[in-house]
Amino acid sequence: MIKIQNIYYMLAYAFQILKSDAYSFCETEEFENAADLLATILEKGISIQIKKQGLKRNYVESTDAYNYIKGKIDISESIKSQNIINHQLVCNFDNFSLDCYANRILKTTIQILIKSNIKSHRKKSLRKLLLYFKDVRSLDTRNIKRINWNMKFNKNNQSYQMLISICYLVLNGLIQTTTEGSTKLLNFLDEQSMSRLYEKFILEYYKKHYPELNPSASYINWIIDYGRDNLLPIMKSDITLTYGSNILIIDAKYYSHTTQVRFDKHTIHSNNLYQIFTYVKNKNSIDKTVSGMILYAKTDELIQPDSSYIMSGNRIDIRTLNLNCEFCEIQKQLDEIVHTFFE
Repeated sequence: MIKIQNIYYMLAYAFQILKSDAYSFCETEEFENAADLLATILEKGISIQIKKQGLKRNYVESTDAYNYIKGKIDISESIKSQNIINHQLVCNFDNFSLDCYANRILKTTIQILIKSNIKSHRKKSLRKLLLYFKDVRSLDTRNIKRINWNMKFNKNNQSYQMLISICYLVLNGLIQTTTEGSTKLLNFLDEQSMSRLYEKFILEYYKKHYPELNPSASYINWIIDYGRDNLLPIMKSDITLTYGSNILIIDAKYYSHTTQVRFDKHTIHSNNLYQIFTYVKNKNSIDKTVSGMILYAKTDELIQPDSSYIMSGNRIDIRTLNLNCEFCEIQKQLDEIVHTFFE
């Protein structure tokens, strides 16, 4: 369970641009569901982008037939299409166009949100924005998994990073393809999307409020007595906090069920426990005290893990973070972790 308003706060930590005055209304406005919140942020973000910098343009490769040379001539295609008979040549050329991949993602997301369960005035605003994308093609929503989200961002297009990330949450969380191939809309963010946001939020929270702990998603080296590690899997923590001789490795988990059930017995997800134990033991060193924590997002289940163990000399905690409360209470929970391990 998560309070809708808290999704905004989590996004604000993940993307500092959302903490600007332009988005401050999101802190007080009531949203019916996650789709309504994401639609609001996207509508505002795209409007700001259009007003300040305009939509992104890229050189897009185009192909067409002309009675003059433009770009590179495609001889084989000119002969195959018989355009050469009409004294035309098929040419390949780069066109500085709005029809770039990032804008296709934006347009597709807007179209999906218009069909979703959001407020009517929000739909009206999004329809107006579509006018700016009239020369941009839409993506096939039946192949969401094929969308390429690996884009390079810098200071000049940082605003697009936030917009594309919102689109990722929408397209992966609001669309579900049925076995018949049709598409239906959902009113919640899927587990995988929320998991990524959950990890990012916790890391950025500690970076913001506890920089002295050097928060990072650091890599952990295998302790090997003999042999090469080139075939061993990479170990990368979600959050590592370090202060003096103390290290805390946090593995943030967002699941619909915080425990696994077998023969009516609730236990910690075995893979989660094996993972944090491996991280802690390989991070262990002579002059450092290394602890680990699995931090689940709290669900509405009756049984919630809240335990502390000493395993082979290292402390490992299993806790839950309640997201279905006022954000100040979430802050207190995260602060309490720091006070416990770094007092």
